[in-house]
Amino acid sequence: MHARTRWLAMAILVLSAFGLSKVAPAKKGTVTAYITNSLGDTVTMIDLGTLKTTGEIKVGKRVHGVCAPADGQKLFVTIESEKTLKVLNTATNEVTATIALTGRPNQCASTPDGHYVIVPIRDVGGVDIIDTQLAKIVKVLPVKEPHNGYSAGRNDVLWVSSMGEHMIKRIDLKTLEYTDEIPVGGVPRPFAVTKNEKTLYVALSDYHGFEIVNIPDKKEIARVDLPTAPPADCILEPHTETHGITLSPDERELWVTSLSDNRLYVYDIAAKTISKGIATGGCPNWIGFSPDGEYVTVSNCSSNDATIIDAKSREVVATIKTGEGPKRLLAMVVPGS
Repeated sequence: MHARTRWLAMAILVLSAFGLSKVAPAKKGTVTAYITNSLGDTVTMIDLGTLKTTGEIKVGKRVHGVCAPADGQKLFVTIESEKTLKVLNTATNEVTATIALTGRPNQCASTPDGHYVIVPIRDVGGVDIIDTQLAKIVKVLPVKEPHNGYSAGRNDVLWVSSMGEHMIKRIDLKTLEYTDEIPVGGVPRPFAVTKNEKTLYVALSDYHGFEIVNIPDKKEIARVDLPTAPPADCILEPHTETHGITLSPDERELWVTSLSDNRLYVYDIAAKTISKGIATGGCPNWIGFSPDGEYVTVSNCSSNDATIIDAKSREVVATIKTGEGPKRLLAMVVPGS
């Protein structure tokens, strides 16, 4: 019996090696960039495999923020005109749920498992915490002039910025309370937090560059100036010289946009050096890496297009038209059917 069992085990291994086992192959997906058109009512979709637009999804006037869980099955979109968060099925591109918010929303953030989404509410002064399984707000935390939400990759923590208090706040989703407040050296604009929650990178109003902050010590490490440029003249982003800011997937680089000179810069974190500028469209707003780190997408809010950049060569590989006033964006893998 022992010999027979061993023979069966070996046979299964051989069949598996030749692809004859009953285990289903892993499903592939399409790497798609979703870009919100803030002066319109649509989200533009770009296939980063073909570098072509695949269509637009109508979601509501003055669409603003976009975020999603890691599995790519849903897309969350904030709508200013309706004061709602909409849930889209990425397989059908249809709205499957609409969740009422307490006021006018900005940039949302989702936990990787999609259980919680936070939405900063600009006109009320709070951040709505939404349990997506219940499809409703479960807590509203006070924030003075909230702006952006951010996920550093944990299911129990999300971050929100306070423009009025010059702080970045950490939200514990187990207690639905703040557990830390990190002061910054001005009015915070977009920001990024490392996965280990040790370092914060933040753009500031009326500053052409970014600040680096030690989170545990709550102290500024450095300010990094971008090359000198005339003041920005972007109607959709007043008092903002630097807006898009994101870490590469391996966290070795920080990519930063300049609305002042319509360029994108790469900061080497270990070497502490800034690259030469990469030309974008007019008023580059937001940056999104594809999950594999191959492409970087930049939304250009005054030229109504998106710049696609090869992250390794740092060369522009495509410029693709979007809707009017493109702002926030997200690139992710959408599962195959």
